[in-house]
Amino acid sequence: MTDRTEAPVARTVLQQCVRAKLQIERGMVIYICFFKGATEEILPKMVSALLNIRLCESDSGKLVSVLELPGNLLIVPQATLGGKVKGRAMQYHANIGKEDGLRLYNGFTDLCEKEMKSAVATLEVQHGTYGNRQVLQLDTNGPYTHLMEF
Repeated sequence: MTDRTEAPVARTVLQQCVRAKLQIERGMVIYICFFKGATEEILPKMVSALLNIRLCESDSGKLVSVLELPGNLLIVPQATLGGKVKGRAMQYHANIGKEDGLRLYNGFTDLCEKEMKSAVATLEVQHGTYGNRQVLQLDTNGPYTHLMEF
């Protein structure tokens, strides 16, 4: 994750789920936002940390990583994670530009797909489209929501 003396270059929210639409049956949802200063160098660290952290409950009740779970991964670009309140409005000045954000998001999803395929061939990675509004339906057995900064 990030050293406390440095500003984060990315923020993610992990949401354990029982079911999430884009037809994920079981697995994890990752909401992701990149900030100014983020580069491709952070992507392998992010993917490793997010896919290996033990947040998913197995059938036996043991906490396992999404790589150990017979489940799937849904990645959702979430620019609002970069918002800061100013008065009665939200501002997003710290967010990365759209072109750079799209490049990093695509790189992140590609790395997640490679890791998931190398772990278990039947696991599926789905992702939303960067820069567009999307409808997401999510059933959770939590609240199991974790904020991680890199």
